[in-house]
Amino acid sequence: MIVKTLLSAWALLALSMSPVVLANPSAALDAPTGAVVLKMKGNINRKNGESEAHFDFEMLKALPQHGFDTGTPWTSGVSHYSGPLMRDLLEYVGATGNTVKVSALNGYEAEIPVDDFYDYDVILALERNNQPMPIREYGPLWVLYPFDQDDALLNEKIRFRAVWQVMRIDALE
Repeated sequence: MIVKTLLSAWALLALSMSPVVLANPSAALDAPTGAVVLKMKGNINRKNGESEAHFDFEMLKALPQHGFDTGTPWTSGVSHYSGPLMRDLLEYVGATGNTVKVSALNGYEAEIPVDDFYDYDVILALERNNQPMPIREYGPLWVLYPFDQDDALLNEKIRFRAVWQVMRIDALE
């Protein structure tokens, strides 16, 4: 009896430590109730449209949040940024493939190796200093690397992958 209780407790603990727990990874996503701020398509299993996953701000806020303090090459000083880890977001929609293409409101696009999201705690920043980011201040969504946490991130290749004003993420082969 004690062993069974311990095993049950261990199983619950293991599930609670998982970043994103899905009862059915192929189940459809709920439809957004607010304005759509992010569209995802490509090699994804969970959708709430014919071939895409659409998210409003509240849906993204409902995912496990991660934050860090960092400076960026585009802002002055150090700020606190928060949002879901990119790896959690990709796992949430059941994305497969080795690369994502991130598209911004201004037409900028960057291809990012998915390995970056496991090598570093890259977030889809929703907030800067606990406030939503307006478009004029790199929002509403920003693929952001923790620049101050690793000198390896302080290079041009990574800077080009830190896409702000994100509107779409495509999971590629």
